Amino acid sequence: MTIRKLRVRVLALCVAGALLGSGATSADEVKVMISGGFASAYRELGPQFQEATGRTLTTVWGPVTGKTANAIPVRLARGEWADVLIVVSYALDDQIDAGKVVPGSKVDFARSAIGMVVRDGEPKPDISSIDALRRTLLTAQSIVYPDNATGVYIGGELFERLGIAGRLAIKSRMIPAEQVADAVANGRAEIGFQQVVELLPVKGVIFAGSLPAELQRYTVYSGGIGTNAKNLAGAAALIRFLSSPDAAPAIIGSGLEPLPPAPAN
Repeated sequence: MTIRKLRVRVLALCVAGALLGSGATSADEVKVMISGGFASAYRELGPQFQEATGRTLTTVWGPVTGKTANAIPVRLARGEWADVLIVVSYALDDQIDAGKVVPGSKVDFARSAIGMVVRDGEPKPDISSIDALRRTLLTAQSIVYPDNATGVYIGGELFERLGIAGRLAIKSRMIPAEQVADAVANGRAEIGFQQVVELLPVKGVIFAGSLPAELQRYTVYSGGIGTNAKNLAGAAALIRFLSSPDAAPAIIGSGLEPLPPAPAN
Protein backbone atom coordinates (compact mmCIF):
# COMPACT_ATOMS: atom_id res chain seq x y z
CA MET A 1 0.00 0.00 0.00
CA THR A 2 1.37 3.45 -0.91
CA ILE A 3 1.77 6.20 1.66
CA ARG A 4 -0.74 8.31 -0.30
CA LYS A 5 -3.36 5.57 -0.14
CA LEU A 6 -2.59 5.05 3.55
CA ARG A 7 -3.34 8.71 4.21
CA VAL A 8 -6.69 8.45 2.43
CA ARG A 9 -7.62 5.33 4.35
CA VAL A 10 -6.63 6.76 7.70
CA LEU A 11 -8.58 9.94 7.13
CA ALA A 12 -11.61 7.83 6.35
CA LEU A 13 -11.07 5.87 9.56
CA CYS A 14 -10.74 8.92 11.80
CA VAL A 15 -14.47 9.42 12.19
CA ALA A 16 -15.02 5.73 12.86
CA GLY A 17 -12.22 5.73 15.43
CA ALA A 18 -13.76 8.64 17.26
CA LEU A 19 -17.14 6.93 17.32
CA LEU A 20 -15.66 3.78 18.84
CA GLY A 21 -15.00 5.69 22.06
CA SER A 22 -11.84 3.72 22.80
CA GLY A 23 -10.86 6.11 25.57
CA ALA A 24 -9.54 9.61 25.90
CA THR A 25 -5.97 10.35 24.92
CA SER A 26 -3.98 13.41 23.97
CA ALA A 27 -4.28 14.40 20.33
CA ASP A 28 -0.50 14.85 20.35
CA GLU A 29 0.28 11.37 21.75
CA VAL A 30 1.14 8.43 19.50
CA LYS A 31 1.48 5.08 21.23
CA VAL A 32 3.86 2.63 19.58
CA MET A 33 4.38 -1.08 20.26
CA ILE A 34 7.72 -2.20 18.89
CA SER A 35 9.92 -5.27 18.89
CA GLY A 36 13.07 -6.46 17.22
CA GLY A 37 15.68 -5.09 14.91
CA PHE A 38 14.08 -1.77 14.00
CA ALA A 39 14.66 -0.59 17.58
CA SER A 40 18.01 1.14 16.99
CA ALA A 41 16.69 3.15 14.06
CA TYR A 42 13.51 3.99 15.97
CA ARG A 43 15.44 5.29 18.98
CA GLU A 44 17.17 7.79 16.71
CA LEU A 45 14.17 8.63 14.55
CA GLY A 46 11.65 8.97 17.36
CA PRO A 47 13.06 12.25 18.71
CA GLN A 48 13.30 13.60 15.15
CA PHE A 49 9.62 12.83 14.58
CA GLN A 50 8.64 14.48 17.85
CA GLU A 51 10.64 17.62 17.07
CA ALA A 52 9.31 17.86 13.51
CA THR A 53 5.63 17.28 14.37
CA GLY A 54 5.18 18.38 17.99
CA ARG A 55 3.68 14.97 18.75
CA THR A 56 4.77 12.81 21.68
CA LEU A 57 5.68 9.16 21.25
CA THR A 58 4.75 6.73 24.01
CA THR A 59 6.68 3.53 23.38
CA VAL A 60 5.95 0.02 24.62
CA TRP A 61 8.68 -2.57 24.08
CA GLY A 62 8.13 -6.32 24.03
CA PRO A 63 8.98 -9.54 22.22
CA VAL A 64 7.04 -10.35 19.09
CA THR A 65 6.59 -14.00 20.05
CA GLY A 66 6.03 -15.97 23.23
CA LYS A 67 3.49 -15.99 26.03
CA THR A 68 5.08 -13.66 28.56
CA ALA A 69 2.93 -10.83 29.87
CA ASN A 70 4.87 -8.19 27.91
CA ALA A 71 4.87 -10.07 24.57
CA ILE A 72 3.15 -7.95 21.95
CA PRO A 73 0.65 -10.63 20.86
CA VAL A 74 -0.32 -11.17 24.52
CA ARG A 75 -0.74 -7.43 25.09
CA LEU A 76 -2.99 -7.12 22.05
CA ALA A 77 -4.99 -10.24 22.90
CA ARG A 78 -5.89 -8.83 26.31
CA GLY A 79 -7.10 -5.60 24.72
CA GLU A 80 -4.14 -3.27 25.18
CA TRP A 81 -4.26 -0.53 22.54
CA ALA A 82 -1.62 0.87 20.24
CA ASP A 83 -1.66 3.44 17.49
CA VAL A 84 1.24 1.85 15.60
CA LEU A 85 2.86 -1.58 15.65
CA ILE A 86 6.44 -1.96 14.38
CA VAL A 87 7.55 -5.58 14.14
CA VAL A 88 8.87 -8.10 11.64
CA SER A 89 6.70 -8.33 8.56
CA TYR A 90 5.33 -11.83 9.12
CA ALA A 91 4.36 -10.99 12.71
CA LEU A 92 2.47 -7.91 11.52
CA ASP A 93 0.65 -10.13 9.02
CA ASP A 94 -0.34 -12.39 11.91
CA GLN A 95 -1.85 -9.42 13.76
CA ILE A 96 -3.72 -8.31 10.64
CA ASP A 97 -5.19 -11.80 10.43
CA ALA A 98 -6.04 -11.63 14.14
CA GLY A 99 -7.93 -8.38 13.62
CA LYS A 100 -5.48 -6.29 15.66
CA VAL A 101 -4.01 -4.25 12.78
CA VAL A 102 -5.97 -2.36 10.12
CA PRO A 103 -5.90 -4.31 6.83
CA GLY A 104 -4.13 -2.27 4.17
CA SER A 105 -2.23 -0.09 6.64
CA LYS A 106 0.98 -2.14 6.49
CA VAL A 107 4.09 -0.35 5.22
CA ASP A 108 7.52 -1.99 4.95
CA PHE A 109 10.28 0.22 6.39
CA ALA A 110 13.53 -1.72 6.05
CA ARG A 111 15.16 -5.11 5.76
CA SER A 112 18.09 -6.81 7.45
CA ALA A 113 20.48 -9.29 5.92
CA ILE A 114 21.94 -12.27 7.77
CA GLY A 115 25.56 -11.79 8.81
CA MET A 116 28.31 -13.49 10.77
CA VAL A 117 30.57 -12.47 13.65
CA VAL A 118 33.70 -13.84 15.27
CA ARG A 119 35.32 -12.90 18.54
CA ASP A 120 37.16 -9.58 18.65
CA GLY A 121 40.87 -10.17 18.01
CA GLU A 122 40.34 -13.28 15.91
CA PRO A 123 41.12 -13.28 12.17
CA LYS A 124 38.14 -12.27 10.05
CA PRO A 125 37.05 -15.31 8.02
CA ASP A 126 36.19 -15.14 4.34
CA ILE A 127 32.49 -15.65 3.57
CA SER A 128 32.41 -13.59 0.38
CA SER A 129 31.42 -16.53 -1.83
CA ILE A 130 29.59 -19.82 -1.46
CA ASP A 131 32.84 -21.79 -1.56
CA ALA A 132 34.52 -19.48 0.94
CA LEU A 133 31.58 -19.73 3.32
CA ARG A 134 31.58 -23.51 3.06
CA ARG A 135 35.32 -23.67 3.87
CA THR A 136 34.90 -21.31 6.82
CA LEU A 137 32.09 -23.38 8.31
CA LEU A 138 33.92 -26.67 7.86
CA THR A 139 37.01 -25.38 9.66
CA ALA A 140 35.10 -23.68 12.50
CA GLN A 141 35.06 -25.44 15.86
CA SER A 142 31.59 -24.23 16.93
CA ILE A 143 28.68 -22.34 15.36
CA VAL A 144 25.62 -20.72 16.93
CA TYR A 145 22.51 -19.20 15.41
CA PRO A 146 19.28 -17.74 16.84
CA ASP A 147 16.10 -19.41 17.97
CA ASN A 148 13.87 -17.63 15.46
CA ALA A 149 13.02 -17.66 11.74
CA THR A 150 16.59 -16.68 10.84
CA GLY A 151 17.98 -19.61 12.81
CA VAL A 152 15.47 -22.01 11.29
CA TYR A 153 16.72 -20.99 7.85
CA ILE A 154 20.39 -21.37 8.82
CA GLY A 155 20.10 -24.73 10.55
CA GLY A 156 17.32 -26.16 8.41
CA GLU A 157 18.11 -24.86 4.91
CA LEU A 158 21.40 -22.99 4.55
CA PHE A 159 23.61 -25.84 5.73
CA GLU A 160 21.68 -28.24 3.47
CA ARG A 161 22.13 -25.97 0.46
CA LEU A 162 25.86 -25.91 1.17
CA GLY A 163 25.86 -29.72 1.25
CA ILE A 164 27.48 -29.90 4.70
CA ALA A 165 24.55 -30.22 7.11
CA GLY A 166 25.65 -33.63 8.37
CA ARG A 167 29.20 -32.47 9.03
CA LEU A 168 28.03 -29.38 10.92
CA ALA A 169 25.39 -31.06 13.07
CA ILE A 170 27.76 -31.97 15.88
CA LYS A 171 29.27 -28.48 16.19
CA SER A 172 26.35 -26.14 15.52
CA ARG A 173 23.39 -25.27 17.73
CA MET A 174 20.45 -22.91 18.08
CA ILE A 175 20.41 -20.58 21.09
CA PRO A 176 18.21 -17.64 22.18
CA ALA A 177 18.52 -14.81 19.67
CA GLU A 178 19.78 -12.25 22.18
CA GLN A 179 22.71 -14.49 23.16
CA VAL A 180 24.25 -15.20 19.75
CA ALA A 181 26.83 -12.41 19.63
CA ASP A 182 27.44 -12.64 23.38
CA ALA A 183 28.21 -16.34 23.04
CA VAL A 184 30.87 -15.49 20.46
CA ALA A 185 32.22 -12.54 22.47
CA ASN A 186 32.55 -14.74 25.56
CA GLY A 187 34.30 -17.53 23.70
CA ARG A 188 31.44 -20.02 24.00
CA ALA A 189 31.23 -20.24 20.21
CA GLU A 190 33.66 -19.45 17.42
CA ILE A 191 31.11 -18.22 14.86
CA GLY A 192 27.69 -16.65 15.21
CA PHE A 193 24.98 -16.00 12.61
CA GLN A 194 22.17 -13.51 13.07
CA GLN A 195 20.57 -10.51 11.42
CA VAL A 196 23.20 -7.85 10.80
CA VAL A 197 21.21 -5.18 12.64
CA GLU A 198 21.31 -7.29 15.81
CA LEU A 199 25.02 -8.11 15.55
CA LEU A 200 26.50 -4.66 14.97
CA PRO A 201 25.73 -3.11 18.40
CA VAL A 202 27.36 -5.94 20.38
CA LYS A 203 30.83 -5.34 21.79
CA GLY A 204 33.49 -7.99 21.79
CA VAL A 205 32.81 -9.30 18.28
CA ILE A 206 33.97 -8.47 14.76
CA PHE A 207 31.51 -8.39 11.91
CA ALA A 208 32.79 -10.79 9.25
CA GLY A 209 30.24 -9.89 6.59
CA SER A 210 26.86 -10.85 5.20
CA LEU A 211 25.95 -14.10 3.54
CA PRO A 212 26.60 -14.28 -0.21
CA ALA A 213 23.71 -12.91 -2.26
CA GLU A 214 22.77 -16.34 -3.57
CA LEU A 215 22.22 -17.60 -0.03
CA GLN A 216 20.87 -14.47 1.61
CA ARG A 217 17.53 -14.40 3.42
CA TYR A 218 16.22 -11.00 4.45
CA THR A 219 14.04 -10.08 7.41
CA VAL A 220 11.67 -7.19 6.72
CA TYR A 221 10.46 -4.75 9.39
CA SER A 222 7.05 -3.16 8.91
CA GLY A 223 4.60 -0.83 10.58
CA GLY A 224 0.83 -0.85 10.72
CA ILE A 225 -2.03 0.93 12.45
CA GLY A 226 -3.81 -0.77 15.35
CA THR A 227 -7.51 -1.41 14.93
CA ASN A 228 -8.05 0.12 18.38
CA ALA A 229 -5.84 3.14 17.67
CA LYS A 230 -6.79 6.37 19.39
CA ASN A 231 -4.75 8.73 17.22
CA LEU A 232 -5.16 7.70 13.61
CA ALA A 233 -3.76 10.92 12.17
CA GLY A 234 -0.68 10.67 14.40
CA ALA A 235 -0.23 7.02 13.50
CA ALA A 236 -0.34 7.81 9.79
CA ALA A 237 2.13 10.67 10.26
CA LEU A 238 4.62 8.40 12.05
CA ILE A 239 4.38 5.71 9.38
CA ARG A 240 4.90 8.31 6.65
CA PHE A 241 7.96 9.65 8.44
CA LEU A 242 9.56 6.24 9.07
CA SER A 243 9.15 5.30 5.40
CA SER A 244 10.34 8.66 4.05
CA PRO A 245 13.78 9.54 2.63
CA ASP A 246 14.39 11.61 5.77
CA ALA A 247 14.50 8.39 7.80
CA ALA A 248 16.98 6.62 5.51
CA PRO A 249 20.26 7.81 7.11
CA ALA A 250 19.30 6.54 10.57
CA ILE A 251 18.02 3.27 9.12
CA ILE A 252 21.26 2.71 7.23
CA GLY A 253 23.32 3.68 10.26
CA SER A 254 21.60 0.99 12.33
CA GLY A 255 22.62 -1.73 9.87
CA LEU A 256 19.31 -1.96 8.00
CA GLU A 257 18.53 -1.30 4.35
CA PRO A 258 15.67 1.17 3.74
CA LEU A 259 12.89 -0.07 1.50
CA PRO A 260 11.31 2.27 -1.06
CA PRO A 261 7.55 2.89 -0.86
CA ALA A 262 5.46 0.39 -2.77
CA PRO A 263 4.51 1.62 -6.27
CA ALA A 264 1.03 2.93 -6.85
CA ASN A 265 -1.45 0.37 -8.14
